[in-house]
Amino acid sequence: MYKKLLTFFLLMIFSVNHGQIGGKHTYQFLSLVTSPRQAALGGKTVTIYDQDVNQAIYNPATINAEMDNHLSLNYGSYFGEVSYGTGAYAYTWDRHVQTLHLGVNYVNYGQFEGYDETGQKAGDFTGSEIALSGGYAYNIPWTPIYVGANLKLISSTLESYNSFGVAADLGGLYVDEKNDINIALVVRNVGTQITTYAGDREKLPLEVIAGVSQELENVPLRWHLTLENLQEWNIAFSNPNRAEESIDGETQEEKVSFFNNAFRHVIIGAELFPKKSFNVRLSYNFRRGEELRIEEQRNFSGISAGFGLRFNKIKFDYSYSRYTIAANMSLFGLTINLQ
Repeated sequence: MYKKLLTFFLLMIFSVNHGQIGGKHTYQFLSLVTSPRQAALGGKTVTIYDQDVNQAIYNPATINAEMDNHLSLNYGSYFGEVSYGTGAYAYTWDRHVQTLHLGVNYVNYGQFEGYDETGQKAGDFTGSEIALSGGYAYNIPWTPIYVGANLKLISSTLESYNSFGVAADLGGLYVDEKNDINIALVVRNVGTQITTYAGDREKLPLEVIAGVSQELENVPLRWHLTLENLQEWNIAFSNPNRAEESIDGETQEEKVSFFNNAFRHVIIGAELFPKKSFNVRLSYNFRRGEELRIEEQRNFSGISAGFGLRFNKIKFDYSYSRYTIAANMSLFGLTINLQ
């Protein structure tokens, strides 16, 4: 069984092209977190397998019948005037077809003042992007292995420029019910632009994510370990603020060690009382913490926390993510069981 799982994961990894991170792709909004629970656990958790209908946007292999007729809406105020929201809904057609999933990601960049090449004020403009997705998961017969896919239609409008694209997420999930361990691998945003902004075709933010989680036997806590950006090993960069000046006046760039770069792929998180009506969540994103930390000042970048509270068929979720002293993010979510 484990050999089959390992073979499947390796095929998924080697089937994708080499990628990069850090503003080198279009449709970057596809990498935003999908829900407060997701944000509080580090932003890229792919191993949650329960009735959380939001989880399927990040890993389609987690689509299951427990999500049936659940509707979720999430909203967050990002930096400046930027705001974004996500929505998700799942419906179990029947025992043969199983569960279908629909999702939406939307971001509004706010109002901008326009100026021409001479510096004269022109008309104001806005920008927004949206992605609609449909997903489905399949349990490989006689195994605890689930595979799934999301197909996404993407529309982007930035000032007078428009672009349309299509992408897919491919996910795999192994559920060890005896030991309560979940192992997952996801390849996200495999796709292309169909129409470009101005003739130049840009790459989508392809990413490979792996994760493992386990609920402890005698403690009501589930821990999560996520490895992000596995499509590229070297994701670290030299921070100019950490450069050192030698005795002869030459500037030496920061040298990022092997272990420093390795840990930037790691996200750790934990959820207390994961199956109860009240949950508490906490996580640390090593890459965010390392890239956004300030020299000689503690600012707790990379830490996220949140909670979930369920009343009958309604669940409220909240998360707070620490980025810098000047910019942090709160995300609110509401999930309704329509059954």
